[in-house]
Amino acid sequence: MGLFDDDIPKKQEPNVVTVGEDLSRLSEDELQDRIDALTAEVNRTREALEQRSTIRNAADAFFQK
Repeated sequence: MGLFDDDIPKKQEPNVVTVGEDLSRLSEDELQDRIDALTAEVNRTREALEQRSTIRNAADAFFQK
């Protein structure tokens, strides 16, 4: 380890996305990886929302009998 290693910005792990981060330093491949990670997260979030909606609808139907 060098004396000034703390001054060097560390690259983020793949598929780790920080909303609002500076995109100007990312390569085309890194930008595509970012899009892929965000798309996967949107899909995961939509699935969770759909599951909760299904559970809520079942509960509503049960209690409205």
